[in-house]
Amino acid sequence: MSPKHYFSPFVSSLPSSLPSSYLSLSLSLSLSPFFLLHAMASSSLKHHKSHSLNGFTTPAKRTKLSFISDPEIQSEFSHHDQTIARINNGSFGSCPQSVISAQQNLQLQFLRQPDNFYFNTLKPSILHSRSLIKSLVNAHSVDEISLVDNATTAAAIVLQNCAWGFNEGRFSKGDVAVMLHYAYGAVKKSVQAYVTRAGGEVIEVHLPFPVASKEEIVSEFRKALARGKENGKKKVRLAVIDHVTSMPSVVTPVKELVKICREEGVDQVFVDAAHGIGCVDVDVRDIGADFYTSNLHKWFFCPPSVAFLYCRKRGEDGKGGDLHHPVVSHEYGNGLAVESAWIGTRDYSAQLVVPAVLEFINRFEGGIEGIKKRNHEKVVEMGEMLVKAWGTNLGSPPEMCGSMIMVGLPACLGISNDPDTLKLRSHLREHFQVEVPIYFRAPVDGEVDSITGYARISHQIYNKVEDYYRFRDAVNQLVSDGFTCASLSN
Repeated sequence: MSPKHYFSPFVSSLPSSLPSSYLSLSLSLSLSPFFLLHAMASSSLKHHKSHSLNGFTTPAKRTKLSFISDPEIQSEFSHHDQTIARINNGSFGSCPQSVISAQQNLQLQFLRQPDNFYFNTLKPSILHSRSLIKSLVNAHSVDEISLVDNATTAAAIVLQNCAWGFNEGRFSKGDVAVMLHYAYGAVKKSVQAYVTRAGGEVIEVHLPFPVASKEEIVSEFRKALARGKENGKKKVRLAVIDHVTSMPSVVTPVKELVKICREEGVDQVFVDAAHGIGCVDVDVRDIGADFYTSNLHKWFFCPPSVAFLYCRKRGEDGKGGDLHHPVVSHEYGNGLAVESAWIGTRDYSAQLVVPAVLEFINRFEGGIEGIKKRNHEKVVEMGEMLVKAWGTNLGSPPEMCGSMIMVGLPACLGISNDPDTLKLRSHLREHFQVEVPIYFRAPVDGEVDSITGYARISHQIYNKVEDYYRFRDAVNQLVSDGFTCASLSN
């Protein structure tokens, strides 16, 4: 297969209105060495595992591929502080050295000749990254994919649009936005800043924790929607659903929740999947939401900070109105994707390294699917090891976690409020070189000696079992010493 033939689907996916010079440049970018390597590896892997999908009835011979070795993985992340057990990939993600090098090269290209970079490289390169993301998440069109700084920026874009609905009279005062109680703190404040100030009411879905099954989440979600409609007096204009809640971390039955929204007449559904791509399966057409965002620097190995925002193409009913980037610049009015590609002079390199990230990912057997599977299996294994050592429990069944899991801490540590979690986290970092976030769970009335502290452990490819043993031993030492959070100064 010739390279040109291989990339014909990529070229045909570009907007028909794009100038021919963009098409040729995008194709030339596709044929760059690092992207061609990714394409060849991806094609080979797909060929091995999908013969039945392509009509073949006999197994194909597997071409021997050389996958990344453990020493090579450690070399890619040698810039990490090797003295720290970093089991908190969920907060800031991780970027391999090969991708950092690609980013630095792009930064130097800009600094050498900014005008040439802006006029001849930036826009087609961002389009290239958007096209790759479009394929990865199964969007219908590249026009549905915008690149923004992070999931919080994406939330601002969607919520700003909701606020305009109130301000322009499309929504009535008191109409409702529904969101999970465990929504990310910045998104909660964005809902307050945009929806509440515009005259909307916010209803939170209070979820149980620990959670035993997805049915518990579905039940509480239905109750919240019923409160939102209030016997037909109000309309639920927007539902904000986390695909993977941040803290406590639980994978929600997002597809089922979106389906319920459709059945109940919710105007629009926004899925906040800050931890989505690279952590859980993401198929935006199958999920069916109007908007879906995910960071690329959390679990997809991009440098900070970059995320994608998927906006499903509007139907003939025109629902949704026009979305715009909160920062207005020269591209205003040319569509959200184009507006987001230029919001002034800044460093866009994090948006341009997606091809280099895919090259890195395809050095692993199974690509991103293989990485997700191994991370999930490992974090469950390590979580079960810890709760066995401490006599506690997990915060959710293993099938409701991705690459993060909540692990109960011994009740004798005396975690009694949110400040205690921050003090204990700092104590573990400073005295035991363990980096892990901790969640406070308020005891239910009548509970005695209940588990009030849960650690959120992550697993990414650079983690070693010794990282989790260090955490285990640190907590065992605290328990042995009779430590309690009350002994820590403010």
